[in-house]
Amino acid sequence: MTGWEMLAVAAAGMAAGGINAVVGSGTLVTFPVLLAVGLPPVTATITNSLGLVPGNLTGSIGYRRELRGQRGLLLRLLPASVLGALTGAFLLLHLPASAFEAVVPVLVGLAVVLVAVQPPLQRALARRRADDDGSPPGRGRLAALFAGAYATGSYGGYFAASQGVLQIGIFGLLLHESLQRLNALKNVLTLAVNAVAAAAYVVVATDRVDWPAAGLVAAGALLGGYLGARFGRRLPSAVLRTAIVVLGCVAIAVLLSR
Repeated sequence: MTGWEMLAVAAAGMAAGGINAVVGSGTLVTFPVLLAVGLPPVTATITNSLGLVPGNLTGSIGYRRELRGQRGLLLRLLPASVLGALTGAFLLLHLPASAFEAVVPVLVGLAVVLVAVQPPLQRALARRRADDDGSPPGRGRLAALFAGAYATGSYGGYFAASQGVLQIGIFGLLLHESLQRLNALKNVLTLAVNAVAAAAYVVVATDRVDWPAAGLVAAGALLGGYLGARFGRRLPSAVLRTAIVVLGCVAIAVLLSR
């Protein structure tokens, strides 16, 4: 990579770390940049998952106040997220690269749509919570939450973009919690998914990690996650959402032109 490319990758990591802490979908920033500097799609995905873990960590720490009272729920959902991450990582490493290259534009497109429709989704969730009686989740809802954590973990282990949006959408329908507390829950589960998937990649696919790029993304994401958790709530969400949608469209164009 040239100096300018290294700077672009680090800057993308910082932006993604901040976006993941506040909204989710930071992969739609880093993934197109990693493709643009010449990484193949599977290598870009593996490198991206590894690099974003420090940002997931600082973002989760930044939301620690919103996590109060959710320890029991987290302990129940973390195993599902871990199992899902291992499933997604297995699929990524064992399906042919051609299959990934064929499906990833569809996944990016799905992620872009989810980000674009997030405002009406959040309004619908707010109305749903207003009608909720606030009772703790019973066995049926816990089973649905476990299934949702496994499904989003599998998606995140295979391709991380917008897993946070999926998590907030699913958990918001099943839990009587504010969006900020849902976001805190999402940050921890995303950290678990990315960390487990990254560890699996390091153990069994070290040769498919671009370590310089991963280091640059990690350095940027570490700072971005901290800044996102601290200041991100003050940024206009419409600006972030527009940037994510545009970059997602860029990623689709780059993938289809390869």
